[in-house]
Amino acid sequence: CHWDLLRFSPYTRVWIPDPDEVWRSAEIIKDYKEGDKSLQLKLEDETLYEYPIDLQGSELPFLRNPDILVGQNDLTALSYLHEPAVLHNLKVRFLESNHIYTYCGELVYLGIGDMDPHIFAVAEEAYKQMARDEKNQSIIVSGESGAGKTVSAKYAMRFFATVGGSASDTNIEAKVLASSPIMEAIGNAKTTRNDNSSRFGKYIQIGFDKRYHIIGANMRTYLLEKSRVVFQAEDERNYHIFYQLCASSSLPEFKDLGLTCAEDFFYTSQGGDTSIDGVDDADDFEKTRHAFTLLGVKESHQMTIFRIIAAILHLGNLEIQAERDGEACSVSSEDEHLSNFCVLLGVEHSQMQHWLCHRKLVTTAETYVKNMSLHQVVNARNALAKHIYAQLFNWIVQHINKALHTTVKQHSFIGVLDIYGFETFEVNSFEQFFSSTRGSAFSHLQHVFKLEQEEYMKEGIPWTLIDFYDNQPCIDLIEAKLGILDLLDEECKVPKGTDQNWAQKLYDRHAASQHFQKPRMSNTSFIVLHFADKVEYQSEGFLEKNRDTVYEEQINILKASKYQMVADLFQEEKDAGAAAAVGKGIPRISVRSARPAFKAANKEHRKTVGHQVMCDFSESIVKILNLYTPVNEFEERVTVAFIRNIQKQLQERNDPPQLLLDFKHMFPVLFPFNPSSITMDSIHLPASLNLDFLIKV
Repeated sequence: CHWDLLRFSPYTRVWIPDPDEVWRSAEIIKDYKEGDKSLQLKLEDETLYEYPIDLQGSELPFLRNPDILVGQNDLTALSYLHEPAVLHNLKVRFLESNHIYTYCGELVYLGIGDMDPHIFAVAEEAYKQMARDEKNQSIIVSGESGAGKTVSAKYAMRFFATVGGSASDTNIEAKVLASSPIMEAIGNAKTTRNDNSSRFGKYIQIGFDKRYHIIGANMRTYLLEKSRVVFQAEDERNYHIFYQLCASSSLPEFKDLGLTCAEDFFYTSQGGDTSIDGVDDADDFEKTRHAFTLLGVKESHQMTIFRIIAAILHLGNLEIQAERDGEACSVSSEDEHLSNFCVLLGVEHSQMQHWLCHRKLVTTAETYVKNMSLHQVVNARNALAKHIYAQLFNWIVQHINKALHTTVKQHSFIGVLDIYGFETFEVNSFEQFFSSTRGSAFSHLQHVFKLEQEEYMKEGIPWTLIDFYDNQPCIDLIEAKLGILDLLDEECKVPKGTDQNWAQKLYDRHAASQHFQKPRMSNTSFIVLHFADKVEYQSEGFLEKNRDTVYEEQINILKASKYQMVADLFQEEKDAGAAAAVGKGIPRISVRSARPAFKAANKEHRKTVGHQVMCDFSESIVKILNLYTPVNEFEERVTVAFIRNIQKQLQERNDPPQLLLDFKHMFPVLFPFNPSSITMDSIHLPASLNLDFLIKV
């Protein structure tokens, strides 16, 4: 902050950096005189301290808020809003007053008013605005990993289930709540930051009838972290469902699964300790099963789900024997885990044994079978495990949506978006890159605000400019032609492409980018300056994880399973269902995307993880947000103000009625007001626009 040095007079209180406490409070005890190279301070323990200052004014301490403001329930009410002020205010509220929620200003026209900060206050305002303005609402729950997004989203859902309880005996609100333990079991995991971290994003629309009772719900999921199925970092776990099933493996109905404790399986033991303090996996499994039953998933389907989960664990324990210096491999026909995998999925044993270690190559002239190296077999095995889990995840989401679907006409809805948390660690690789990329895409919404206010200025609408951080250059670095993802996909196509060659191409192409840096001491890592943080990524493993190659021969074996549900999971393009599943009761919408969607060059190009992630985000969630968040309400309200301003001017000049065409909303309006029998409903204008003065012509 560039404060006027004259404000630094005796008795002025400031914050200064401290290596132990981060920030310490101090009081100025001597007037600053021009040319002084330091400020004379007294700390709270009466210690005298000389604080060096930069004569250019860039190193001055932060001013402290007066005591009367400390503890405010809205951070924007503080006179000085900076890091020490925010931290101190939160510390006073949380530690001294036990207030766990604090507002950070109203987003556009939120209108929370005088309600104390709480998840329920936000949820209540959304519910009231939906009922009062007859306008769909969305709540965005965002923050870093471990910030409490999932719990907050759950409390919002609980609120709506309570105040919008169904008028009939369908018990739909209980079903809406029952989706949470299932989605947490299959989509949440222990990380170093959070014992119950969501490793996917979800957007839930809760539908209401005309009396604002819940009639149904619909869930969209996106960006499942598939890599966790086959790899966990130190002190982390796989998805909860694996540990829940292992903890319950002694139950008689599970004796044929061939499971023991989670420590015995490679896919559940890489992070070390397989337990979580204070969590009983067996007890949680009972809750998961109960939720499945409540949602109408029949017992036979539940057992198939658990067989598939167990089969994935056995797949990870296959003993792959290297031959000829690792250039060829085999799996013994006596391998217990192979037998369990094949029996549980109902597939042909010898075929699976063969195609785990071989691949089919098709040329224009002939088709032949090729041995795979040890490295290739392990990667293909892991890719298969991830694919099976992702298909099962999608199937479960589809069936949850079926259980929550209603044929009753939906009058309005409230959406709750639980967005992925931003993450950065000591060592960051492929997984963290895509977690951070989600954050970049999300902050693109701020760019939408920027475009909107530029439009208002062009139209001459009175408007106070807001200085938004424009993240578009960072998004372009990642997404645009010859950006990080594009170069990654190109390197994946090169027969002898390597992680290091890809990193070199990034250095050559993006050295001048303000959001990209090459580390001084490395030729294999790169730095991206994201919206939330500056992160260094190790390039090792990017190409292999981006390819994520699942071989057709293995999938064909699964398609031929004797179990119908298993076979159905792998039919062509059925896997596209759940990620964008929309209930039939929800109307189709036409959306103008904020930026063009990706156009894949060919089928192979579309299959890479990078383009799946970005297409998934840009084609679904960003569209939802652009449509239903306050961005749109903001646009509409400013437009209404503009229309009313025209009306007022026409009336003041006593002009005759004039026909105007509002191109933004594409309806003709007649000014000034004339009584008309045509109602707002009959001309299909949103009631929230409050366009009482319009008549149709």
